[in-house]
Amino acid sequence: MALLDIKFYGDPVLRKETHSVKEFDSELNRFAEDLIETMRINVGVGLAAPQVDDLRSLIVIDVSSEEDEENFEPLVLVNPDIIELSGNCVIEEGCLSIPEVRVEVERPEEIRVIYQDVKGNKKDLKCSGILARVIQHEVDHLRGRLMIDYLSSVKRDLLKSKLQKISRGEIPVGV
Repeated sequence: MALLDIKFYGDPVLRKETHSVKEFDSELNRFAEDLIETMRINVGVGLAAPQVDDLRSLIVIDVSSEEDEENFEPLVLVNPDIIELSGNCVIEEGCLSIPEVRVEVERPEEIRVIYQDVKGNKKDLKCSGILARVIQHEVDHLRGRLMIDYLSSVKRDLLKSKLQKISRGEIPVGV
């Protein structure tokens, strides 16, 4: 497996939309494994392909570090599409591409997502809690959206200095 380079706030790739995956081959499987390894080494619970400069519609999730999710196996969602949303909750989020920044984000509590696995099989998942939140956060990455986009302009202004430091590479990141 290969450790991939995570792109940080200010990198234009984080604002680009992804394209659908059409080929389900061994390279896609290897890329998904590399994403999982990169996420784990960087102590994340999710990682989207654009965060490592790849514009395929693919995310990986591992919420096994959460106390109520200890038996969770990593998920690979290819071409995910959230088709149902319900409820609301506000929880603090972080992002591997925006180190040292945590913000409260309001998101739906429950979702239904359809996607494909690395072999191209269609899947349908209903979930809530941390899993639903991480899926929404990572799917946002596939659309070029970041967690800070949910903030009011006042709250974003309060983070402006730190965001500028991240984009200039002045905040130490990585493992």
